[in-house]
Amino acid sequence: MKRKMVVWFMTAAAALVCMTGCSAEKQEKTSGQQMGKAQEDTRESITLNVFAAASMTETLEMIQKMYEEESSDVALVFNFDSSGTLKTQIQEGADCDLFISAAQKQMDQMDSQADPSVNEEDLDFVLEGSRVDLLENQVVLAVPKGNPAGIESFEDLGTDKLQILALGNEDVPVGAYSTEILTNLGLLDDLEKEGKITYGSNVKEVTTQVSEASADAGIIYATDAYSAGLATVAEAGNELCQPAVYPAAVLNTSKHQKEAQAFLDYLQTEECMKVFETVGFIRAH
Repeated sequence: MKRKMVVWFMTAAAALVCMTGCSAEKQEKTSGQQMGKAQEDTRESITLNVFAAASMTETLEMIQKMYEEESSDVALVFNFDSSGTLKTQIQEGADCDLFISAAQKQMDQMDSQADPSVNEEDLDFVLEGSRVDLLENQVVLAVPKGNPAGIESFEDLGTDKLQILALGNEDVPVGAYSTEILTNLGLLDDLEKEGKITYGSNVKEVTTQVSEASADAGIIYATDAYSAGLATVAEAGNELCQPAVYPAAVLNTSKHQKEAQAFLDYLQTEECMKVFETVGFIRAH
């Protein structure tokens, strides 16, 4: 009887040791997993502030979802406006990591490597080696649904068909292209004298005026016409205005230059170019 009791106690003790060891091992493993998850959860995500021309709103918002799925530790925050307004904001100290302009002028004004006749303030914001020509857009003449005024060409802007023409301000890229077109056609002075021009602070404002038929026509980008569902009746060739090239660059004031460059590289991939092309952008030559 005593022998049986001893055997029973030894067996129970062994079982207890095994259970204690297994429990400790399981607890240690669980604790390790929790610590790993905690470290992952507390890992600081990077916020990239991207200042981009208003005409890129729709495409960049699509690309934002794609990129944040691929790079979960990077959050993209966009500021869309006219390139001139964005340039001023950067110059005044706004937090920006990547700048995409709708024209070379605004980028040149911030690039120490640009011609001093353009960079008159001797600004130095562009990170050396990061600047690229990203996209090209087409400047077009758009009309409201149904084209009530019957405008079919840029030349029609000089006829009685036109009562109001919507343009961007001259200090924004689309406005500068519009001024160039109308000057080359010899129409600008007469239209201004006749009070037939209404202005918008960026291309989205001009597009809205045409969409709401508060203007008989407007000079905008093909991409904005597409996104707004507007008909275009004419395209401005190189004989009327210079190509609408979109340069992009990482800023040397950025605290996240490596991550900003990675996103800029991503924008140049075939995957992103397909998104840009859906609205009418093309890869810059």
